[in-house]
Amino acid sequence: MKQIPRLLAVAVAALPVACSHDPFTPNIDSVAGDYHLQSLTTTDLGGPRDWVAMGATLRISLAPNGTTSGRLFMPGAGLGGSDVDVNMTGTWTLAVATVEFHPSYDTLLRDVTFIAYENRLIGDHAYGSSGVSVRIILTK
Repeated sequence: MKQIPRLLAVAVAALPVACSHDPFTPNIDSVAGDYHLQSLTTTDLGGPRDWVAMGATLRISLAPNGTTSGRLFMPGAGLGGSDVDVNMTGTWTLAVATVEFHPSYDTLLRDVTFIAYENRLIGDHAYGSSGVSVRIILTK
């Protein structure tokens, strides 16, 4: 009879180990890869604007050596309503869990700091007192 409580105690003690898993810890190899735009929303005094619904696309590859390549297209987002269509050649950095882009062209990605999650980068940025903010979600 004493054996059953002892076995039960061992089984219960093992449950957290068997059911737990390590949380995602970003590193160069786990963050590097090919990402695409899942969501891009800007908000200003006129309200939110869903750029993906308007046809925006972004493909960006993060190489383990810190370089980037890809393309950003945002219809009507340029000066005078022109399209933004730029090459995403540049660099990227990872510090703890934050990712920053340094594209060779001045794009909104230069202003946004992303948080790295497993297979996802999420970035938010508010542009000072202008009331304009941006939220971007990239997925592998």
